[in-house]
Amino acid sequence: MRRADRLFRLVDLLRGGHLTTAERLSEQLEVSVRTIYRDMADLISSGVPIDGEAGVGYVMRPGYDVPPLMFNRSEVSALVAGARLIEAWGGAGMARSASDALQKIAAVIPKEVAAETQSVAVQAFKSPELLQSQRELIDVLDDAIHAKMGLKLVYVDEANRLTKRQVRPLGLVFWGKVWTLIAWCDLRNNFRLFRIDRMSDVKSTNKFELEAHQTLAVFYEREADCAG
Repeated sequence: MRRADRLFRLVDLLRGGHLTTAERLSEQLEVSVRTIYRDMADLISSGVPIDGEAGVGYVMRPGYDVPPLMFNRSEVSALVAGARLIEAWGGAGMARSASDALQKIAAVIPKEVAAETQSVAVQAFKSPELLQSQRELIDVLDDAIHAKMGLKLVYVDEANRLTKRQVRPLGLVFWGKVWTLIAWCDLRNNFRLFRIDRMSDVKSTNKFELEAHQTLAVFYEREADCAG
């Protein structure tokens, strides 16, 4: 959980007006008690009306609320359009999360702005070419990238040859109809792009560490140099 998300969650947990210990908060947020102490000190110093201290507990005085998120019309359109694209073309879990995110945003922005989310004219429609199994695979790959988990997979290349690969997943790219995995391929000892519709038997292996020349940033630098 990002620190900003954790601070918002802390405020939310303290809304009930009951004394809550740092130990209890640390359990709910799955962080150390020391982290809770630091976060509470930062919230108090930023003006959030919290009473209490380390070793005793914390309580938030009534009447405080997080300032509403503010978006202009163009920003609302961008958020809605992006969410609809993911709902139509993203991973299965991504699609659900995109819908949930829109609902959360609509719940905390002013009503007149929230109403504009229903009038955004940008739409995206699902395609039968993107199979449900491929959408689920997108989520698997995204999770592996986040967790830095290596993958073993079977891949059919452009010459229709079947190969077994062991890769370190770095990023996902959507090209309009096709999703591609950017990865460091241990077999080729170099960066490679893998179309997800040509993958099968994808399995996680072990956590990996990247050397300086194997990062996604280096891949993009090379692509920029080739394009130039």
